[in-house]
Amino acid sequence: MKRLKTLSIAFLTFTVIISCYKSKLNQPVPGALAEQEIASKKGVDGLLIGAYSMLDGVSIAPGGFFPDWEAAPSNWVYGSIAGSEAYKGSIQGDQSQITEIETFTSNAGNFYFDLKWAAVYEGVQRANSVLRIMRKASDMTKADTTEDGAEARFLRAYYHFEAKKMWNKIPFVGENVTYDAGNYHIVNTDTWQYIENDLTYAMNSLPRTQTQIGRANKYAAEALLAKAFMFEHKFTEAKQLLDDLITNGETAGGAKYQLLEQFQFNFNAQYKNMAESVFACQASVNDGSGGLNSESGDALNFPNGGITGCCGFFPPSQYLVNHFKTDASTGLPDLDTFNSQDVISDQNIPSGSPFVPYAGTLDPRLDWTVGRRGIPYLDWGVNPGKDWVRDQTYSGPYLPEKNVFFSAQQGMYTDNSWNVFTAINVNLIRFADVLLWAAEAEVEVGSLDKAETYVNMIRARAANPAGFVHTYVDPSKPSGGFTQTPAANYFIKTYPPGYFAAQGQTYARKAVRYERMLELAMEGHRFFDLVRWGIAATEINAYISKEKIQRTYMGAQFTPNKNEYYPIPQTQIDLSAGKDGKPAMKQNPGY
Repeated sequence: MKRLKTLSIAFLTFTVIISCYKSKLNQPVPGALAEQEIASKKGVDGLLIGAYSMLDGVSIAPGGFFPDWEAAPSNWVYGSIAGSEAYKGSIQGDQSQITEIETFTSNAGNFYFDLKWAAVYEGVQRANSVLRIMRKASDMTKADTTEDGAEARFLRAYYHFEAKKMWNKIPFVGENVTYDAGNYHIVNTDTWQYIENDLTYAMNSLPRTQTQIGRANKYAAEALLAKAFMFEHKFTEAKQLLDDLITNGETAGGAKYQLLEQFQFNFNAQYKNMAESVFACQASVNDGSGGLNSESGDALNFPNGGITGCCGFFPPSQYLVNHFKTDASTGLPDLDTFNSQDVISDQNIPSGSPFVPYAGTLDPRLDWTVGRRGIPYLDWGVNPGKDWVRDQTYSGPYLPEKNVFFSAQQGMYTDNSWNVFTAINVNLIRFADVLLWAAEAEVEVGSLDKAETYVNMIRARAANPAGFVHTYVDPSKPSGGFTQTPAANYFIKTYPPGYFAAQGQTYARKAVRYERMLELAMEGHRFFDLVRWGIAATEINAYISKEKIQRTYMGAQFTPNKNEYYPIPQTQIDLSAGKDGKPAMKQNPGY
């Protein structure tokens, strides 16, 4: 789907696509076609492509394309940096709005929030245009409107879900909402029921498989509905959907959902849209779009030297790295004291000085998630440490990795306009995520043994020696391939049979949550998980209390009953005012 984005944007330029800004909504688009002029199957298909194209958060701004990392589908700022997995990185004054988010000092004037809001509600409006205009298309059959309507409602639910987990009481915008002056009746509401309704319709109306990669199918809708239930703590309802999804689910292409053989395949463009992909933001490069169709939301998140020269953002935290330690006798994680002693790093050690990496036992997923000094960094060479970090004193010693391409893939899976525009899909829902939701639901309402089974499926894949990071055949020529020798002391085991039941529900709950950190680290989920579990203040403040010793700028703290949600952009509140000048939307508590 994403490869059609350039075409769809060109098409939509001449349509009545509506932005989320009231001032624009009340003005006709110069040169726009009337709705009746695009009320055809071809026109509606173009509108639907346009609705999908907003999954990456990028729209065409005056002056041309520029990557909108503020609205990146990976949620690297809002989900991972705010969730204790990573620092802002770079240097102190660069993108200071992220520092405000990281330190929980932001307010409603932070333009990152405004751009994220604009992106998700533009996606909503594009989905609504499909629903509204398809009813006027005389050449569309009932089957056509059912299919396109189901996809549009899935997308509308997805975009509202993104807004919901960011801001909580948000406007739900349906296709019949009007924006006439004095009749701007979108107000803050609890939108879960609307999201559930859209996803239920989509699940019941979409086909099991799709002929075009990237389109939502029945199981993508079922997965997103299950995720909504998890956020609402409706564990029984979620379990029913997840049981079906795990047993019967098929990818859009018809393959049975399953974990890929190796963990790292999920972050390699060569293996995208395979059996672990439930729903993804599609990315393509060198297609004539100048990078518009690429995965550009993470363009800042590369080592500052050695690869692209830009830009040093999103370095993993020491707190995250410490999670990957394992018990040397059992191969299991230490759920309680993992952060009492740090995995050794090269903090403040020049690249030319000697350094010996941590020798203790580690979960092998660490070195596919985090770039550490002395360990092969994909096929780019042994990570030299400080020379690849923009400001190690400020942002720490580690590098992000899941969004990074292999050296051998340059020009094939990177765009010729700029290497940081890649063809790596953003995994919005992958099957590992589904299994861990199911494990969580089983802990809450079902069987601890079943929860253990699901977690062990994840851990068994991680324990596959073929999926370890290995040393180079010739470190001076990293493109020459890898040996069979692990690059670090990897040791991971599954939980012994009956271990969860023996330890009890509290332990099992903690183990499942911990496993989400290991499996989904740096994928934008952590902050939202901590909030839905009700432990954000405890976890994040414990993180800050230790990390601020090295990262001295992290002096603020998470305030309960405030920082669970971000401030609604003030511009949006102002734009919701009616004839009486009173805004219809209200700010979140504490802002």
